Amino acid sequence: MNRTSWEVAGHGAAFVARRAVACDKKTPSRPATHEYAVLSFYVGGSAIVEQRGRHTLSAGDVLVVPAGEPHRMHTTEGAEFWGLGLCIPCLPSRELGPLLAPFERVRSGASAVVSVPSARHEHLLGLFRELGKETSAPQSPTDKLVVQSLVALILAEVLRAQPFPAPDISAAGSPLVADALDYIEKHCMEPISLADVAAAVRRSPAHVTTALRQATGKTAGAWIMAGRIAEAARLLVTSDERIDIVAERVGYADPTHFIRIFRRARGMTPAAFRAAHRRGVLEAPR
Repeated sequence: MNRTSWEVAGHGAAFVARRAVACDKKTPSRPATHEYAVLSFYVGGSAIVEQRGRHTLSAGDVLVVPAGEPHRMHTTEGAEFWGLGLCIPCLPSRELGPLLAPFERVRSGASAVVSVPSARHEHLLGLFRELGKETSAPQSPTDKLVVQSLVALILAEVLRAQPFPAPDISAAGSPLVADALDYIEKHCMEPISLADVAAAVRRSPAHVTTALRQATGKTAGAWIMAGRIAEAARLLVTSDERIDIVAERVGYADPTHFIRIFRRARGMTPAAFRAAHRRGVLEAPR
């Protein structure tokens, strides 16, 4: 796999990767969930993927995977695809917010597979390739704007190709889980708690906790923390702000508590994480 990343070697707002999977007829693994949202653009071969049903993907198809959405690959026939991973809470919501609609639509019951018109295949592939080039070298502030623009163009291509019929309720996941995760993505940098999430979706805290754990394997608190830590990681390597300032920006008033939470999530302190990234020893998530 050839892998490149934007900003934080995969620990920030986005990363891009190219992958080729050999033919595989093995028994599928257990479904996986990610703390980041993913778009997978297939450019060759085929694969059968399970995500609220089974889908056969081939060249020109895009698999839309919202954060927390269980999915797994069943079989492949030489599948090749480009992947774009996004930390939704870390993105500039004012500029990119409207382009994130494909993830919200899938959560609401729309198909997870978007077929890009054949006339747009080469254009979308070119965007992924250009994004790979732009993120493979150290970036200046101007380069980061270029990368953000390329991400926006990729999202726009998927949005334009995605039909928007009435959701298939029979194939949809839990509306409660979708609404809870959507609220957390939009508000996790604020001082929210499980009680706030429960109030937003009009359910009891216990009900929300059970639904999220069953659907994603994580609690509301874990999802809130994941969004905050991802944004903290981005800030640590794209700014020189003190650790206590970073902690405050992501919702932790107590720097000591933030350091403890960050070390538990990343395996090192914020200061060590910043230093390791700047030495170039951190990789994008697998």
